[in-house]
Amino acid sequence: MFTMNPFAGLTALVSPALMQAYIILMIVLVAAGTLVDVVHKGSARYFFDNWRRSKDRADRALGGGELLSIAIQTALVDVLASAEFCNARRRLAHVLTMYGFVIYVVTTAVMVLCYATPATRTPAILPQLWWLGGLLTLAGGYWFWFFIRVDVAAEGNSPLRIVRADLFILSLLASVTLGLLWAFVQARGGAATNVLFGLYILATTVLFGSVPWSKFAHMFFKPAAAFEKRISRANGTAENLPTQTRDDPEQQKRHSMELLRDAPMHMGLGIKREAPRHY
Repeated sequence: MFTMNPFAGLTALVSPALMQAYIILMIVLVAAGTLVDVVHKGSARYFFDNWRRSKDRADRALGGGELLSIAIQTALVDVLASAEFCNARRRLAHVLTMYGFVIYVVTTAVMVLCYATPATRTPAILPQLWWLGGLLTLAGGYWFWFFIRVDVAAEGNSPLRIVRADLFILSLLASVTLGLLWAFVQARGGAATNVLFGLYILATTVLFGSVPWSKFAHMFFKPAAAFEKRISRANGTAENLPTQTRDDPEQQKRHSMELLRDAPMHMGLGIKREAPRHY
């Protein structure tokens, strides 16, 4: 099961050309949806306006080498390691979901575009990575949904409470869950194979077709925001926020330690300080 390309067994139901056209359509929907989201929210305009203000107010100019170094740091720390999350559980759940989803989507596209028929032998590593990526996505996604969400973990709301902001994570979990269930039932020759495949396609279409109304697009412009944030710290503007000092991290650290040392231990919460579960 873990070495079989589940999409190669669809030729009796769906032609390879139609499957490949669907993959291309989903790519187009993501690109178009991201552009619509950026234009509607003014994300690109905000980014470039902020960038221009930061350059105008900078205490010092940054050279090409320093900009390259900051770009590499952004890619390695903020993007690949999800350093924006201070809470270790949120960070791990996000990393599991992110890497799992990337592996799952890439292997899906490769298997459909290059190995869509039983006559074309699929390398065993591709289905294995597909299953691994899907399981990682589900592990991180369900962990986040039931135990780490702010309104559940910190505000005490029910994990079954759904708002529009949940469209991305719910459609993602539905798509991957149904995809793995369909592949499992197909490998076992189950009678519900076609029904599960139809639900899988429906959930996947919602996932990639709802980009303008979900949080999908943020994965594309968040790296740009993280890069601009690092630039503002390096050139001295510090995003126009007040700081104790902009150029001496050690002094900032000492000041923070002094604040913690002088803070009352009870903080108005009784004998024991409340666990830091608010985000």
